Amino acid sequence: MRSVRARAAIGATLVVAVALVAAGLAVLSVLRTNLIDQADLQAEVAAREVAGQLALDTAYADLDLDDEEDHPVQVTDEEGRVVFVSQGLRAISGTGSAGVSPVPSASVGATPSPGDDDDGDDDDGGGSGRPERGEVSSDDPDFSDGTATVDGKQADYRFAAVEATTSAGITLTVHAGAPLAAEQEAVNTVRGAMLTGLPLLLAVVAGVTWLVTRRALRPVEGIRREMAAITASEDLARRVPEPGSRDEIARLARTTNETLTVLEASVERQRRFVADASHELRSPIASLRTQLEVAEAHPELLDLPGAVADTVRLQVLAADLLLLARLDAGEKPGAARIEVGALVREEVSQRTADRIPVAVEVAEGAAYEVSGSRGQLVRVVGNLLDNAQRHAENRITVQVAADGRGVRVEVRDDGAGVPEDERERIFERFVRLDDARSRDDGGAGLGLAIARDVAARHGGTLTVHRAPEGGAAFRLWLPYAATA
Repeated sequence: MRSVRARAAIGATLVVAVALVAAGLAVLSVLRTNLIDQADLQAEVAAREVAGQLALDTAYADLDLDDEEDHPVQVTDEEGRVVFVSQGLRAISGTGSAGVSPVPSASVGATPSPGDDDDGDDDDGGGSGRPERGEVSSDDPDFSDGTATVDGKQADYRFAAVEATTSAGITLTVHAGAPLAAEQEAVNTVRGAMLTGLPLLLAVVAGVTWLVTRRALRPVEGIRREMAAITASEDLARRVPEPGSRDEIARLARTTNETLTVLEASVERQRRFVADASHELRSPIASLRTQLEVAEAHPELLDLPGAVADTVRLQVLAADLLLLARLDAGEKPGAARIEVGALVREEVSQRTADRIPVAVEVAEGAAYEVSGSRGQLVRVVGNLLDNAQRHAENRITVQVAADGRGVRVEVRDDGAGVPEDERERIFERFVRLDDARSRDDGGAGLGLAIARDVAARHGGTLTVHRAPEGGAAFRLWLPYAATA
């Protein structure tokens, strides 16, 4: 039962078995009902023929009985006493009569007469629901199941009871039977055929389901083996085989390969990140160690400002790496409501050591509220301003304005700008363009990468364009905070 093929085969077999059993029972029920209806019709016809003759005062000896062996007849009076039976009938059950032999007062061949009526009532019986004199009851006959012994052979019959009233006012009940042997034989034949064919059909269903499921799951086994090999070898460049079909398994293989591609890129990015971080950390640590060793041997040569600068650089780099790690781990930005214009003014006012003054353009009275982490958004604005201070010549402008369903923060400078083919690359981690290669002036190449990641975590975007002043224009777009 641990196999999908086995569970599929057993499940399909059970479903088909239940459906076939239900259908077989329904077929047998319908067949039995139809055959019994035919027997009822035959019994009713035979009973009405005899009742019609009795209503015309035909003597018992003169009754014309067709197929007495197939349609045995018994006639009873109003008290349920047998007054006539067909030839060869020796025993009968299911008619409710007191016996099978005619009573002495109504021997075979006697003709009913009005004087034979026990209650002496010779009216037409209309008040008691009986048929009129000389007529056969038009009501539906009563049917019953029973047995009869004809010529020494006992069999099951379906009996119809029809009343007839003679001209003398005597009401007689005619019981005529129709054999059920044909019905029983037909039902037994169909039941036997079903019982014989059902196991064979279920075996075919189970076998076909097993084979079809096995064929359908064969690509899955190939995918599993390849994934196991990838796990064992740790080679994320390998891919699982994709079947040529367009079914769910093919889509699973394609999705698996897409996942492997993303995983490979992520692992490679992490490897580069670790390598670049180690490289970036090695330089300031080596420089700081050298200064401390020189100071230990020659205290008068201690470059204290340089040591402090290297320590600050290490601190900033460690903070950047920690923030990137938190962003990669999926840290939520929070849901605080932040007014972007006030945030930009506050950040610019605190930058007293900037090389170039920053001009802020925010519409008076306008409110641009977003939701997120205030600290992370301050970090984005600060990184964009640091980048502008590094490349601008004489002018830096920060503009805050509405843009569709959000707010746009644009930082422009009049520097050399960013070449069009480098406008996406500068947002990669540890990437510095040629004019920013200096580790002392150009930073570690993490500021713009952090800014874009934070923007994405807040549901926004960060892009770079050409500014009207000729330099670079970094556009940060953030969606408005949801209204309560």
